[in-house]
Amino acid sequence: MDGDVVLRPIKMRDQRAWREVNRRNRDWLRPWEATIPPPAPGAPPAHRPTYRQMVRHLRAEANAGRMLPFVIEYQGRLVGQLTVAGITWGSMCSGHVGYWVDQAVAGRGVMPTSVALAVDHCFRTVGLHRIEVCIRPENQPSRRVVEKLGFRSEGLRPRYLHIDGGWRDHLVFALTAEEVPEGLLARWRASRRIAALQDRDQVQEGPRGTNGTP
Repeated sequence: MDGDVVLRPIKMRDQRAWREVNRRNRDWLRPWEATIPPPAPGAPPAHRPTYRQMVRHLRAEANAGRMLPFVIEYQGRLVGQLTVAGITWGSMCSGHVGYWVDQAVAGRGVMPTSVALAVDHCFRTVGLHRIEVCIRPENQPSRRVVEKLGFRSEGLRPRYLHIDGGWRDHLVFALTAEEVPEGLLARWRASRRIAALQDRDQVQEGPRGTNGTP
């Protein structure tokens, strides 16, 4: 939890709120959502799971230590979802983060705060060493999230995931625990304070270069 932003495990009783947010954001989310590839010849067609099937799957993966499924609340209202998936232990101790958020709260710092909360939990409580975020090059809002948080760019993975009906290239961004010894949330808060001070100073100084003034 950080102020108005809460990250908590997804629950069956979230169904109504989750579906309502998804319905309102259908067009906003569709270009970035994972889809199911066509089946092999002779194989039965795959179907998208229901909400209850999805939650049961997420819980099973969480119980097996392979996933951390959360919803995002902002000012007491469910506004998105964040999942740490593909958790691998042994000599790797890594996972990757996927997320979406209600367009109505985009740009308010909800998503960077949520990702920072998740990364700190993974590094400090769960014991992971590395977190990846894979983003389509065209997804500018999502790219801004990792840029604000200081994730390191690691290049392109061609045709990495089946998204919006086809195999899509993804940019890879990553952090390791050593890169954020102070915690990612603390670094994000500090960067926001600096940005706020810079904005305040610009307002106090007023416009420059008008009517010959320096």
